[in-house]
Amino acid sequence: MNRIINILCFSLFISFHTIPTFAQQDTLSINTVVEKTQKLLQAYPIEKVHLHFDKPYYAVGDTLWFKAYLTSNMYDYDLSKVVYVEVLNGKDSLMQMMRIPLTDRVGEGHLVLDQEWYTQGNYRFRAYTKWMVNFDDAFFFNKIVSIGDVLNDQLHHSISFNDVSKGKGARVQATIQFKNREGKPLQNRKLTWSAVAGWDPIDEGKGQTDGMGNVVININGKDREALKKGNLHVSVESGGSAEPMIGAFPLRSALWDADVQFFPEGGDLIVGLPKKVAFKAVGSDGRGLSVKGGIVDQDGKELATVADLHKGMGYFTLTPAAGSTYTANLTFENGEVRSYPLPPPVDQGINVTVLPSDTALQLAIVANDRFLAANKGKAFYVIAQANGILCYAAQATLRNEAISVSLPKERFPTGVAQLTLFTSAGKPVSERLVFVENIKPLEIAVKSDQEAYTAKQPVKLSLAVNDSGKPAAGTYSVAVVDETKAPYDEDKETTILSNLLLTSDLQGYIEEPNYYFNQPDDHKREALDVLLLTQGYRRFSYNDVLADKYPQVLFFPEQGIELSGILRLTNGKPVANGGLLLSIPDRSFRQDAYTDAAGRFVFKDLVFTDSARVTINARGNDNYRDMVINMDPTQFPNIDTTAYRANDVLNIDDMITPYLDNSRNEYRTSILLEEVEVTASAKPSFSHKDYPSISGLSMADHQISADRLKGCNNLLMCLQTALTGITYDSQSQLFFITRDYNAGGRIPVQFFINGMAVDVPALSGVMPTDVEGIEIFLRDELGTVSRTYQNNGVVAIYTKKVEKAPRMSLSEIERLLPKSNVVDLTPLGYVEARKFYVPKYDTPERRAVNDMRTTVYWNPDVKTAEDGNAQIDYYNADGKGSYRVVVEGMDAQGNVGRAVYRYIVK
Repeated sequence: MNRIINILCFSLFISFHTIPTFAQQDTLSINTVVEKTQKLLQAYPIEKVHLHFDKPYYAVGDTLWFKAYLTSNMYDYDLSKVVYVEVLNGKDSLMQMMRIPLTDRVGEGHLVLDQEWYTQGNYRFRAYTKWMVNFDDAFFFNKIVSIGDVLNDQLHHSISFNDVSKGKGARVQATIQFKNREGKPLQNRKLTWSAVAGWDPIDEGKGQTDGMGNVVININGKDREALKKGNLHVSVESGGSAEPMIGAFPLRSALWDADVQFFPEGGDLIVGLPKKVAFKAVGSDGRGLSVKGGIVDQDGKELATVADLHKGMGYFTLTPAAGSTYTANLTFENGEVRSYPLPPPVDQGINVTVLPSDTALQLAIVANDRFLAANKGKAFYVIAQANGILCYAAQATLRNEAISVSLPKERFPTGVAQLTLFTSAGKPVSERLVFVENIKPLEIAVKSDQEAYTAKQPVKLSLAVNDSGKPAAGTYSVAVVDETKAPYDEDKETTILSNLLLTSDLQGYIEEPNYYFNQPDDHKREALDVLLLTQGYRRFSYNDVLADKYPQVLFFPEQGIELSGILRLTNGKPVANGGLLLSIPDRSFRQDAYTDAAGRFVFKDLVFTDSARVTINARGNDNYRDMVINMDPTQFPNIDTTAYRANDVLNIDDMITPYLDNSRNEYRTSILLEEVEVTASAKPSFSHKDYPSISGLSMADHQISADRLKGCNNLLMCLQTALTGITYDSQSQLFFITRDYNAGGRIPVQFFINGMAVDVPALSGVMPTDVEGIEIFLRDELGTVSRTYQNNGVVAIYTKKVEKAPRMSLSEIERLLPKSNVVDLTPLGYVEARKFYVPKYDTPERRAVNDMRTTVYWNPDVKTAEDGNAQIDYYNADGKGSYRVVVEGMDAQGNVGRAVYRYIVK
C-alpha cells in the first residue's frame, strides 16, 4: 500500500501514545507495547508475490506464460529484485525451478510444458522471494494448475467414488469410464487393479469394461486413514502386443467424511454474553460442505438454527448459560446426520467484537459480569495492524460491561486487519480479523474499437486506469483467451486482488477466494467476514514481540545473483586479500573480487541465463597451487505440504474437454507430422552388446537419444519422468517397472553406466550433456542380469566416447586433474527471455494459415503513461465465440487492480 497510508497510520497511533497509563508493578505501558510492535513491523517489511498466468489450465506441449508482481507494505527500502518460481508435480516433488529478475517490482517468465517431462496431472506453482523464506511458508504464493495431455496419454478416464462403508470400515466403490485418446469408449477390455498405500497393499482384483467402457471396482480396506493415503492403480489391456495402459487415481477423497469446527468471535464462548459463533464444515477432499441444522443444549432445547452462507461456512448467535453444554445437530447434502459438540463456555472473560457499520470500523470490548467484578478499573489495550502497518493503539479502562470504539476506515489500508486486545500486563486475550474496504482497487476500463469481429480481424484495445478518479501510471499484463475453447469460472481464479488483499495474509486453505471480489455484494461481504472468523493470522506472535524475541533473518532481500564463498589455504587458513576471477564464457563476461580478512569473497549483480557455465579461479595469486575455493551452498526452502491440494482436479479430461479437443486438433494439423513410411533405419551409436555385463539382454524395449535430454540440468531428476514404462517412487527413491509397481511389486530397476552397475544416487554425478543415449529393458528373459543383481528391469546409460589421443605428457595429465583453485559451476540463472508470438494477418497468404490458438494475445509489459492510458493491437485467431480479456497490474504506489472484458468473434 502506498506511503501516504504509512504516514497516516503512524500519525494515528502516535496520537494515542499520550493516553495516561496505570502505574502498576505488573503492567506494561501502552507506549511499550506500541514501540515493540512498531519495531518489529519496521524491521521486517512484508513482501508478497503474485503470478498472473495467461490461462487457468494448459495441455502438454503448450507454453505457459506468466508475469510476476512484487508488493510490500514499505517502499523506502531495497525490495527484492529476484522471485523464485517452483513447479511441483502431484506428489509435491520438485519438477523445475525458475529465477525471475525483477525490474520496478515486476518480471516475466515462461515454461514450455515439454512432453518428455510433463504428463497429465495437477501441478503446483509456488513463488516467493528469499526474504519471504525467513518467515512462514504459508504466506508463499500457491496455485494449482491442471495440465491435460493429448500427446502421450492414451487412457482417458472419468472416475467417481461412492463410500459404501457408512463410516464403518473402509469400503469404497469406484466407477470408472475409460476412453482412448480420440474419446471413444474402451469396450470389453480386461483390466487388473490394486490399491496401495505407500508400500502397504490394501486390495487388488481384476475386471472388465462394459460396452460403454465402464467398470465398477469394489475396494475393501481395513483402515480408513490408510486408504485415504493410498492410490488406485489400474492396468487396462490395450490390445495386441502393445503395453497395457496405466491409470493412477488418488484415494484421499474416496471415503466421505466431515469435520466441523466452531469459532466464537473474539476467541471464547463467555457465559451470559451473546456471541456470534462461526462454523466451518469441511469434507475429506478439503472443500466446504453445505450443511443445515440446529444448536441444542443438554436438555435438547433448540437455541439457534444453522445454515452455511458459502462453502460450508456460516454463523449463528448464542448466549451461553452457566453449567450448560451445547451440541450442533447437522444434516449434510448427502443425507448424513451428525452431531458435534461446541467448545465449552468460560465462566468469565472479555473479548473484542466487530459491530456492523458502513462509515467506520466499529468495535466493542465486551465482558461478562463476573469478569467485570474481578477486573473493574483495570486497563486494557487495543492494537490494530494491517499489512504490516500499525494503524491504531489505545488504552481503555474497564468500567462497564461494554466499551465502544470507533476507528476511521480511511486510516487503514484495504485488506485484512488484525485487532488484538491485551491486558495491562501485555498478555493478548482476544483477537478478531476483519476486512477493511478503504482504498478501492484501481479502476481499469477496457474498450475495443468494435463490439464484434470476424476471425483474424485486427483488434485495437484501449486501457484507461484511474486511482480514485485520477489517472494512474503503472505496469500491467494483458491476456486474451478464446473463452469458447478455455471456459473457466471467475470465482475459481487466483487473481491479483484475491491473492494480495486476502490469501497472502491468511494461513490455511481458502476455497474460491475470488468469489469475494467478483462483483461483491452484501451477501459476499457477510460471507467474507465469516471466512475471517474461521482463518488464522500468525505473521508474528505478540507474546514473542513483547518478550523481544524476533524472527531470525537468514536471507536479505536479493538485489541480483550472487556467488560467494571462502578462499583457504590447503591447511585450512583463510586467505586475506586474495584475488579471484569469475568468467562466463557464453557472455564473454569477467569480474574480479578480493577476499576480506576472513577469506570471504562475493561476486554481486551477476546476470546469466539458466544452465550457463560459470568458472571461478584463484590462479592469479602467487601461491595459488596451495589454495582451495569453498563455495557457499545454495539454500532454498523445504517443500511443504499445502492444503491447497484441495484444488486438485480428479477428472481433468472432463473439466477441460473443449480445451483438449482443440489441443488435439491443433497439434494434429500444425505441429505433429503425419505418419510416413520409413524405408531405412540408422544404427544407433550405442548398444548393450558392447558391454559383457549386460550383453545377454535381448532387444531394448525403449531408447532415449541425447536430443531428448536437451535442457536437462540434473540427470536423476530428469529420469524420474523420462523413462518410458518405469515409475519413480519418491518415498524409497528407487525406480520400478510400472506394470509390476502398480500390481504391488517392489523389486527395483538396476542402472548401468557404460556396463558398470551403479546405484540411483550415482546418477546425479553424470552430466546430461555427456550422455550419448539410454536403453530401457523391461524384461530379462534369460535372467542374465536379474540373477546377479536381484533386480527387475535394466536401464543402461551410455556416455559419449572420447576419441583416443596420443600418449600425454605429465604436464598434460596435471592439467586434466581437477584443480581446487578452479571451480566450474552451473548455478541457477535467470529464465531466458522469450516473447509471445503475435501473428499478422495482413495478406491473403498469411490469413490462409490455420490459427487454433487458445491464448490469442499475451503481453506482460503494458505500461500506462501519466494520463493512465495505453493501447494494444493484435489479430484474432480462427476461433469463433467469446474472447475474454483479462488485465491485471499495479501502479507506482503499489495499488493493484483487475479487469475482465469480453467481445464476440463471429
